[in-house]
Amino acid sequence: MAQCDTCMFNSYDEETGEYYCDVNVDEDEYARLESRKSKECPYYRNYDEYGVVKHQM
Repeated sequence: MAQCDTCMFNSYDEETGEYYCDVNVDEDEYARLESRKSKECPYYRNYDEYGVVKHQM
């Protein structure tokens, strides 16, 4: 999913050298996610680094 590139849950694993989704879901939630007809991720959150900094000021 190209949308994952801008998601705040997209994490990098230095050991494997790959990116992965770091959303904490249990087995039931994962099964519901996989069985959805829509391929849009319900957990997607845009990672806006500038927005985070604005809140810290």
